[in-house]
Amino acid sequence: MRIDIVSLFPEFVDQCAGFGVVGRARARGLVELHGWNPRDHAEGNYRKVDDRTFGGGPGMVMLVEPLRRCLVAMRQADPAPAHVVYLSPQGRRLDQARVRELAALPRLALLCGRYEGIDERLVQAEVDEELSIGDYVLSGGELAAAVVVDAVVRLQEGALNDADSALQDSFEDGLLDCPHYSHPVEHAYGTVPEVLRSGNHAAIARWRRQQALGRTWQRRPDLLAGRELSRADRALLDAWRLERGDGEGAGDD
Repeated sequence: MRIDIVSLFPEFVDQCAGFGVVGRARARGLVELHGWNPRDHAEGNYRKVDDRTFGGGPGMVMLVEPLRRCLVAMRQADPAPAHVVYLSPQGRRLDQARVRELAALPRLALLCGRYEGIDERLVQAEVDEELSIGDYVLSGGELAAAVVVDAVVRLQEGALNDADSALQDSFEDGLLDCPHYSHPVEHAYGTVPEVLRSGNHAAIARWRRQQALGRTWQRRPDLLAGRELSRADRALLDAWRLERGDGEGAGDD
C-alpha cells in the first residue's frame, strides 16, 4: 500500500510513522509513505501558501493553487489512483469499519489543513472524502493523519507479528476489548482471574466475550444501541450485569 501525506510539515507524520508497527511495516516493504509539501509548489520569493479569508474574520486560509499543483505532482508520482482524504472536523467520524475499507485501497492520500482550513473550492474539486478523528479541534491535520496511518497500516497483511491480534482489538466486532493480564499472577493490585489460568480455551473465550459485552454496555452503550444480540450474548451480558448488581438483565433496557 502507498500512502501520500500532503502537509506543510510532512516530516512530522514521517517521524511518527518510524516506530512500532508502522515502522516495521515500512521496513518489511508492506507500505510506502511519501510526503508532499504545498510550499514546494508555491510561487514568489516567500512561497506563500495562505491568505486572509473573504468576508473578514481571524485566521488564514490555505490557497487553492499551491495545493492543486502539489496534488497534481503527487498523483503523477505513481500510476495507481489516489483516494484523497481531507482530515477535517467537518468530516465523517472515523471508525474501525471505515479503517478496514481504507486499508484495502492500493493508494491513500491524506490532505492536512492548517490555519482556518483549506479553500473550499479545492476541497470540492480535489477531495474524495473528509474524515474526522473526533469532536475537537487540532492545530492541523498532521496528528489526525498519523492516527489514520497507524490504524490503516496495522491492518496490512504481515504488519502485525500475530495476525490474530487485530481480530481481538476493540471495535473489530463492534465491541470494546476485554481486560488483559500478564505475570505475576499475584500482585498487590490484584490477582489474574482463575479462568485465564485454567487452560480451558472454551471457558476463556466465553469469559472474554462476556467481559467485552459488559465493558461495552457499561462504557459505550451507544455501540449496543439498536444491535440485536444473539441469545448466547444476551445470556452472557445478563449474567455479567446480575453479578455486579447492574439491573435485571439485558432485556430490561
